[in-house]
Order: sequence, then structure tokens, then C-alpha cells
Amino acid sequence: QVQLVESGGGLVQAGDSLRLSCIASGYTFNIFGMGWFRQVPGKEREFVGHITYRGSDSPLSDSVKGRFTIARDNVKNTVYLQMNSLKPEDTAVYYCARPDTYGLIPTPSSGLSYRYWGQGTQVTVSS
Repeated sequence: QVQLVESGGGLVQAGDSLRLSCIASGYTFNIFGMGWFRQVPGKEREFVGHITYRGSDSPLSDSVKGRFTIARDNVKNTVYLQMNSLKPEDTAVYYCARPDTYGLIPTPSSGLSYRYWGQGTQVTVSS
């Protein structure tokens, strides 16, 4: 079965960096794009970014553009979220997700496009 396992979260100070990893298993990794989302308790889940199945495109939300990047290693079945210049408002639980369909998807920023989700990893940024 499809499994997504995030890791790499933690407590850091503003301005620090973190790299989150998401290891996928149970399916053919290199034909599916991958998404990153985050959620703060009491708020709606927020799109962070997406990477296409070949890794050729990785759109990011405006709130993280210029600070975060997404990469993938199709040999290791892993997608990464590199987070630099972290801010307190980046504090959230971060989730990786796999779309319902393989190949390119029309609305990568919508949570409805994703069928499988990891358990999440907490990122806390202190000021």
C-alpha cells in the first residue's frame, strides 16, 4: 500500500534552515508528482509547493517563494522540502502528499488533487 513518511521537522530559530524529507513506498514513485502542504491548528491546510514527476517544475506558494525549494530523488523515492530563512509564521505541521493520478495534474495547489498523505512533521520556528 502507499506510504508516505515525513521526517526532518524540529524547533529552530528565525532565520535558520531545515530540510524535510518524505520517503514514499508502495507505488511507482517516478510517475507521480508530489506536493507539500502545511497546517496550523484551527486553520485551513495551506499549499506550500509541488514538484512534477520528472522534477522539471516545482511551483511554490507566494508565502514561501524565494525561501523554500522542492527537490526529488527518483532513485531514493524521496521528495525534499528545503526551507531557508525560516520565519515564526512558518510554524506548522508539514505534510507531503501524492496525487490521485500520475503524470501532470491540473491543479497541484488544491488539496483535493491528492489522495495519499503522510502523517506530518512538526516545524516550530521561534522568534
